[in-house]
Amino acid sequence: QVQLVESGGGLVQPGGSLRLSCAASGRIFSANIMGWYRQAPGKQRELVADMISGGSGNYANSVKGRFTISRDNTKNTVYLQMNSLKPDDTDVYYCNFRYGIMNRGEGLWGQGTQVTVSS
Repeated sequence: QVQLVESGGGLVQPGGSLRLSCAASGRIFSANIMGWYRQAPGKQRELVADMISGGSGNYANSVKGRFTISRDNTKNTVYLQMNSLKPDDTDVYYCNFRYGIMNRGEGLWGQGTQVTVSS
């Protein structure tokens, strides 16, 4: 069973930066996809970015050029560097772990971490 532990998040002013981390533990096969989704109250969870091990990142249009996803496969950890944050980025951010046979939005989820962008 794979477990996910998230860290990071918090309150930041518009234009500021935050970094989220998510570490996976347990029995993990190397060909996996890790990523980040976000969800506002009353709205559907949406993809922010994801990355297959050894691949490049896929991003939502709304975060391209501002957010960067990266992985340390030796630590089974995925990071989300968020720059130039906007109030619209305020959401609960969830880490996601899945294998290739699963669709986006499926797999395992972290506990969620709140990101608030406000002056």
